[in-house]
Amino acid sequence: MSAPAARPTFAALYTPKLVTVLREGYDLAGLKADALAGLTVAIVALPLSMAIAIASGVGPERGLYTAIVGGFLVSLLGGSRFQIGGPAGAFIVLVAATVAQHGVDGLLIATFLSGLMLMAVGWLRFGIFVKFIPYPVTVGFTAGIAVIILASQLKDLLGLTLGGPEPGELVPKLVALGGALPSLNAAAVSQALLAIFVIFACRKWRPHWPAYLIAVAATAAVCALLALPVETIGSRFGGIPGSLPAPHLPDLSPARVMEMLPAAVSFTLLGAIESLLSAVVADSMSGGRHRSNCELVAQGAANVGSALFGGICVTGTIARTATNVRAGARGPVAGMLHALFLLTFMLVAAPLASYIPLAALAGVLATVAWTMMARDQMMTLLRASRGDALVLAVTFLLVIFRDLSLGILVGFSLGALLFLHRMAQAIEVEGGSPMIEPDRADSDREDGHVPFAKAGPVDRDVAVCRISGAFFFGAAGAVSAALDRLGETPRVYVIDLSDVPVLDSTGATTIEAFARKIARRHAQLYIAGARPAVRHILHSHGVRPPAARFRAKLADALAAARKVGEVAAD
Repeated sequence: MSAPAARPTFAALYTPKLVTVLREGYDLAGLKADALAGLTVAIVALPLSMAIAIASGVGPERGLYTAIVGGFLVSLLGGSRFQIGGPAGAFIVLVAATVAQHGVDGLLIATFLSGLMLMAVGWLRFGIFVKFIPYPVTVGFTAGIAVIILASQLKDLLGLTLGGPEPGELVPKLVALGGALPSLNAAAVSQALLAIFVIFACRKWRPHWPAYLIAVAATAAVCALLALPVETIGSRFGGIPGSLPAPHLPDLSPARVMEMLPAAVSFTLLGAIESLLSAVVADSMSGGRHRSNCELVAQGAANVGSALFGGICVTGTIARTATNVRAGARGPVAGMLHALFLLTFMLVAAPLASYIPLAALAGVLATVAWTMMARDQMMTLLRASRGDALVLAVTFLLVIFRDLSLGILVGFSLGALLFLHRMAQAIEVEGGSPMIEPDRADSDREDGHVPFAKAGPVDRDVAVCRISGAFFFGAAGAVSAALDRLGETPRVYVIDLSDVPVLDSTGATTIEAFARKIARRHAQLYIAGARPAVRHILHSHGVRPPAARFRAKLADALAAARKVGEVAAD
């Protein structure tokens, strides 16, 4: 029997990947590769960070603060070699709702608290549980977010003018936008379509070119040269600052903290899922392996840092992380340099951002939403099984029409119930009294495994039951019924648990109740093949000698049962 795996050390769990890379040896060639990758990612992140911030209901500068401060800390402290942190489209819905209800100050408090929560989740080693989110839930909430992002950009895409505030909920929003269609701005539509065309054209014919930056630069140039009557960053926000603000601690009074706690919990849940999902994508592309708890601690520190500098929520970003890997990054230095390049762009080119049309940024986010839809994955899940289709549909609809956190929680609960149902159906219980082993060829296994077959002579004083599969509360009823069918006449019962990898308290209680039942008839119980963990649970529930005797193999248990049966017969 192999020795149990050693418990991971603190260093193995929380050493940043930056330290690991430096220990492996970091040379000038690695720095050049990381610098090129960091520059590539920064070019992609520049327009996206501003677009996501604007869609979230805050100024474009806050998106840059988030990418600079948060992105630097994620790479400095994180457990992934290639993770790129910054503002993400998945947060647009939550951030916009928080800003609308509590203002920017409330958003900063929630972001700060979420950072502390993420650090706590990482320190408590709960990162492993985030990986248990079912795939249909991930696809469903991502697709739901994509729909909401697209709906949130319709106003700027079409250049519409509303008579009042834009509603947050999807149906009222669409109704309000439909009523404002007469105010459609043809120039804004042309700029949005130009941005979308440039992005898809670059993806098709020049996939290595920075499509987002080219689209934004082209539309800004056209807008300035033709003096088009469209809204720009300058006309709505007055441009962006040319430097980072001084760090400032948000209002953490008890009343304000309690008020923002629900939003902070939502940020934490989504941030943990999104960041670890992005790290998994990076692992699949690079063949590496991230440290999930270390990554959560880094994400927490990044959110705290972002809030101090006036930024919004930080998480791992799948598109920018994938770009980082494809650009040839060697390690976290690329992510740190990406943040420094963004800072340089802001210091040098801040005045130029004033010319960027909002319709173009809306076009950028429209293409992001289209990519997020994961249409192929959705169709695969809808065809796979009714259960997966149900989880996907419920999550998708709840995210769109109710609440993101509710969609994740309900989808996860449905997925867990379906999994338990499938596991309960997978258990197999065979019962009878095949005590005499049939003849076997010399080539058959000689490891003590006895085929469970009702062949050969039968000993009516001995009954055997073989259980295969996870024996947990969902399968307890089926196993209990099978044990009852063994009858009351045998003097010895054998339960084969060789193929039971998992046993919970309900399963152990079922066997304990059976042991007490047959003990009242002065019958004996043998348990064969129980693994150490299974035997430990049985012992803790009172299934131990003399109530039950354990044997390592079914053959040994059958031999002991025969002897008991022979003595009883005499």
